[in-house]
Amino acid sequence: MTLRLSLLATLLALVLPAAAAAAPPAPLPLDDGWEFALDDGRIGLDQGWQTGAPDAGWSAVSVPHTMQAETTQRTYEGTVGWYRLRFAPPNVTADGYRWALRFEGARRTATVWLNGQEIGTHQDPYTPFELELPGLRPGTLNTLVVRTDNIRPKGMREGWWNFGGLVRRVSLVPRGTAHLDHTAVMPRRVCDSVGCQWTAIVDTDVVAGPAGAPPTDVDLNLASPGGALTFGSAPMRALAPNERAHLRYEVVVAGPIFLWWPQSPALYQADVRLRAGERVEDLDRSRVGLRTISVVDGQLQLNGRPLNLRGASIQEDLPGRGSALSDADVDRIVADVEGLNADVTRAHYLLDERLLRKFDERGILVWNQAPVYHRDADLDDDARRAFELQNVRDTIRAARRHPSVIVHSVANELSPEPDRRVGTRRFLVAAEKIARELDPTRPVALDLLAYPGYGRQRTHARFDVLGINHYYGWYEGRKGHSTKNFGGLVKHLRAMHRRYPRQALVITEFGAEGVRKGGGRAMHTKGTFAFQTRFLRRTLDVVAGENYLSGAIYWTAREFAVKPRWQGGDIYAGDAIHSKAVLFYDGRPKPAWFVARQLFADVPTFR
Repeated sequence: MTLRLSLLATLLALVLPAAAAAAPPAPLPLDDGWEFALDDGRIGLDQGWQTGAPDAGWSAVSVPHTMQAETTQRTYEGTVGWYRLRFAPPNVTADGYRWALRFEGARRTATVWLNGQEIGTHQDPYTPFELELPGLRPGTLNTLVVRTDNIRPKGMREGWWNFGGLVRRVSLVPRGTAHLDHTAVMPRRVCDSVGCQWTAIVDTDVVAGPAGAPPTDVDLNLASPGGALTFGSAPMRALAPNERAHLRYEVVVAGPIFLWWPQSPALYQADVRLRAGERVEDLDRSRVGLRTISVVDGQLQLNGRPLNLRGASIQEDLPGRGSALSDADVDRIVADVEGLNADVTRAHYLLDERLLRKFDERGILVWNQAPVYHRDADLDDDARRAFELQNVRDTIRAARRHPSVIVHSVANELSPEPDRRVGTRRFLVAAEKIARELDPTRPVALDLLAYPGYGRQRTHARFDVLGINHYYGWYEGRKGHSTKNFGGLVKHLRAMHRRYPRQALVITEFGAEGVRKGGGRAMHTKGTFAFQTRFLRRTLDVVAGENYLSGAIYWTAREFAVKPRWQGGDIYAGDAIHSKAVLFYDGRPKPAWFVARQLFADVPTFR
């Protein structure tokens, strides 16, 4: 269902009562009171422990939590763990509401029981999910049990540590007769012969409860930093029990307009209400930035200005906690990026909501990416391909709410010849269409291995932005597609520009291991800090000389845990740490950090 609303809807904010209607109860965080036990063969549902006993082998934990933070071969292969929480939620049934359960992230597979009844399973370790709570007893003790399984599938490739557990927050969320799902308010600048104006696209699913839902209205209340109010509303028909219906409408934003810029990230307050008469069934609250992102003549642009980005990627991984980040850990990761004077960052999966909100507030751009990494063999299988496409959907639905997100990349380092690989081609064609359907306001990207000698791919040409992962002068490349010599980088970049002149090109990875000091020829010796620093400086010199490039993102800001016996080229540091970063795992700077932060600062965000 798609509607376009006029400026009249904006003016109605002064007279319609929706904003004054009572709101549902606030979400309730479930951070504390958890117990955890590794599955050692003694714990199982057949023992009845999920309803309260036995207690032996359990330890008190808070969430976020990772099952095994130590990095050994045994823990990398994964395990099974059990979480248990006894809680007494407030009784909101008298007001016509009920509680549902929201997980921000559970790695890798989570199965959930409430009071002994299985209520759901989720298999994507990087995206949030919600579950209904049949059998919940408000006002009295309930027992929630979650089984997390991070045993690595055979042959799975991921370039980071296999942490498992309830690694992101868990909460109770309120629901009325119906609720909103996957809600986003996305800004768009619309121009015609008369002039230009800003609109807000409201995109959501309306989902009925077990008893069905009456006709409702989906209202937008958008407040600018200067206090101007915009109102929009669209009707939704009555829904059958558990029915889901999609709704999209667009409303003109009242001025004066405040734009979101990296140097001045103005944020609007957006409240989307699901209303049945005067009663608010659900409320979604977010912060919106008005800005345009486009590709014009092969240049990635923000608000009509060509970008010249410099930044570093991140992993959600800190010593002793792994991917189970505290609020302080979130601040530390943001500080890592800001300390480099970076204006962009990147990750291989959907970032924690807290990180994305911080980047919105700080004006740091985010290269969003679905966790589809070296998956060509999986993509040959119809069922696995469908699973990965669902990962793309869920990643985009969550990330599109954030003004800091500049592109949606649907995959990383798949086959360099998708035109000749049926499964990969089918995936990429479908993923590109999904991305455009879910978010018409951002370019769609794909990150590629920088292997020379492959011709133009029609599949790659479907995308607006191509990320180039460059390790010329570090890795050997493939037989017949050598990346051994750094000098081949410029030739490869120019060949890419000739093949894809309409696509924006960004170096999305480059880096060299830095693990030790060196002697007189250290800058030519792989693994030394001097070599790493020289590699970084040489790459950024190339980027500065190739004006068609829209920037470069170093891999990575801080070291992170990677598979055991990792060899980053021909260098093995003796541990499971990825050492290309410019900060050590504990946050100490390497020599390359000082060079990077100065070179990043020397380049303006815009050309």
